[in-house]
Amino acid sequence: MAEISTTGVAAGRLSAREYVDNFSDLHPPLAKNKARTEADRCYFCHDAPCMDACPTSIDIPLFIRQIAADTPDGAAETIFTSNILGGMCARVCPTETLCEEVCVHVAQGNLPVKIGELQRYATDHAMTSGAVTFARAADTDKHVAIVGAGPAGLACAHRLSQAGHKVTIFEANEKPGGLNEYGLAAYKTTNDFAQSEVAFVLSIGGIDIEYGKALGADLPLDDLAKNHDAVFLSLGLAATNGLGIAGDDLDGVKDAVEYIAELRQADDLATLPVGQNVVVIGGGMTAIDIAVQIKRLGARNVTMVYRRGPEQMGASDFEQELALINGVTISHWAMPTAIIGDNGQVAAIDFERTQLEGGKLKGTGEAFTLAANQVFSAIGQVLDASSLADSGLALEGRRITVNEDRKTSLGNVWAGGDCVVGGQNLTVSSVDDGNVAAAAINAFLTGKGE
Repeated sequence: MAEISTTGVAAGRLSAREYVDNFSDLHPPLAKNKARTEADRCYFCHDAPCMDACPTSIDIPLFIRQIAADTPDGAAETIFTSNILGGMCARVCPTETLCEEVCVHVAQGNLPVKIGELQRYATDHAMTSGAVTFARAADTDKHVAIVGAGPAGLACAHRLSQAGHKVTIFEANEKPGGLNEYGLAAYKTTNDFAQSEVAFVLSIGGIDIEYGKALGADLPLDDLAKNHDAVFLSLGLAATNGLGIAGDDLDGVKDAVEYIAELRQADDLATLPVGQNVVVIGGGMTAIDIAVQIKRLGARNVTMVYRRGPEQMGASDFEQELALINGVTISHWAMPTAIIGDNGQVAAIDFERTQLEGGKLKGTGEAFTLAANQVFSAIGQVLDASSLADSGLALEGRRITVNEDRKTSLGNVWAGGDCVVGGQNLTVSSVDDGNVAAAAINAFLTGKGE
């Protein structure tokens, strides 16, 4: 059994230079010559598997050919036409399991074309030059309410504004962006890029955002549906699963999502509390993000513990490797059973080894303890359905039921992003939901659809 630690939690464990270095760009942008060299590697496939693998169906061979021809702004226009948040997706998409995984080069035993980095090169160039703009169609006198200024809501708003509809987004937080602003690792989106991208989206005009407006008693869904021609719900997953074990209310036991949001909004990283020994419960992208970031904030020992094996982890192979090279230990086949305290502060956490029996996860009876003065729960987020009580909206489990057009069970209400059944918790998938819903809403408003 590990010795129970009573070491406290402290802030300011690193020098100012170390904070800057540790939270700089995970993938520095490509220089022009490197971008063109990389673009020249592309075969420009006619039936490109990379394009089929992209949830937003960006014409990848075309935009790479445009980079090779030294027209990055044209490449960016190709990207933005399919995915208005193409700049963020270039930074955070798991390209290693989407477009790059199916690159023809991989089948030939070579490294894939760096599609994500080329996409960032083009979109960054255009956002700096201001060369790519979008215009609105003539005003239709139709007004759409969107709840949530996350990726799905922003993508939907932009498409609807292009079609000439007025859009009002109701956002619970003080800033727009949703997951892109509050939930991603800081080293993936530096220099306040999330807000720069929102400004780019809003530059089309016709979109207003009202902040501090959460769906619920003060903003009932029924009222939104009555007072607007259509409604799109982009609620995200605001609630989190608790550990549900003894000691989970001790000081030092934290929700990973909340801590990441605090980190993203911190003016000074040296003010964030960091333990010497940190344990992260979970195996998804959020677990990786908190584990790597707390390590880069100065934690001495960081251990991720996941109840199943590496093949079942929600985090991609790349993200798992990122954790390992940052000094994070990943322990599989174990589940927490109790958190041990010392004077109200977490000091250690007990685990039981797990295994599969008949397809079901069960404990083996073998136990071990890890010293910890910080424990982060990253075991999943769920929809806070309290705001939808008595709305008549059909739910399945803890998410909203929608059809292929992202239409809900209500007459003029659509939904998309992480909050719907089938939501994949990816920025690019949320953008696709926003695009699909916008097309369906536009057809509805113009009398061409349901």
